[in-house]
Amino acid sequence: MKKIVSLIMIVTLVSSILAGCGSSSKTNSNSAAAEKKDTLEAAKEKGVLIVGSSNDAPFAYIDKDTKKYSGIDAEILTEVAKRIGIPKVELKEVKFENLLLELNNKNIDLVSDGMYIKPEREKIVQFTDIWYKQGEALVVPKTSPIKGIDDLKGKVIGAQKGVTFLELAQKLQAEGKIGRVDIFGSSAELLLATNTGKIDGTITDGVVAAYSISKDPSLNLKIVSPYKAQASGNIAAAARKEDKTLVEAINKEIEELKKNGFILKVLKKYGLNEDYFVPAK
Repeated sequence: MKKIVSLIMIVTLVSSILAGCGSSSKTNSNSAAAEKKDTLEAAKEKGVLIVGSSNDAPFAYIDKDTKKYSGIDAEILTEVAKRIGIPKVELKEVKFENLLLELNNKNIDLVSDGMYIKPEREKIVQFTDIWYKQGEALVVPKTSPIKGIDDLKGKVIGAQKGVTFLELAQKLQAEGKIGRVDIFGSSAELLLATNTGKIDGTITDGVVAAYSISKDPSLNLKIVSPYKAQASGNIAAAARKEDKTLVEAINKEIEELKKNGFILKVLKKYGLNEDYFVPAK
């Protein structure tokens, strides 16, 4: 009798262990399947693409009046997302210098914020095909006598942290063409500092500057003209290295939106002309 009871206990114990192993195996299998799901597939399933931006107009920002995701990059990406089966694009505000870090930490799905394609960035992310191109502007108070780079010697010039134009300003400072470079966290801070006389001028994004000055009558500023941009570059969205299917899907639609005139129409809506447009391949 004791042997029978012992045998029953052993069989029960073994069955429990096997059941536990089966459950664990099933759980692990489900987890592995979830991990294998790429960003495009996951975004389609959720119905939303989370995009990182520093919330700077006119690239990708939340409109103060409509509360909607707006801007050049925003309108292009929203149309692309619809075409690849994602009905909504949601902006997550991130400081510009932290955008690629947040992307690779998987806190956002994509970066779209007027970002230049640069070799050092391509080492850690992959870019889509070019959306459009642009360059920097020299912005000064309307009453300023500054007419170009040659007038910046001994002057205090502002630039934004993490952007290409800061590198240009620092290069000019190293060459003795600028007295001092003050660094700011956003384009809005730069323009405000220039407007209040905290700095003599700023080297900043030409598209952002033109848009901001045209929209804000309190900014008593002007863009120096004529001026030849020294840091012009190509704009695209940034994705994680492994998200090849997402990038391929975006590229296919970007090509079509160039051909049908959608992208040029968006550029013109924000005051940009054909000089900023990059034709289809």
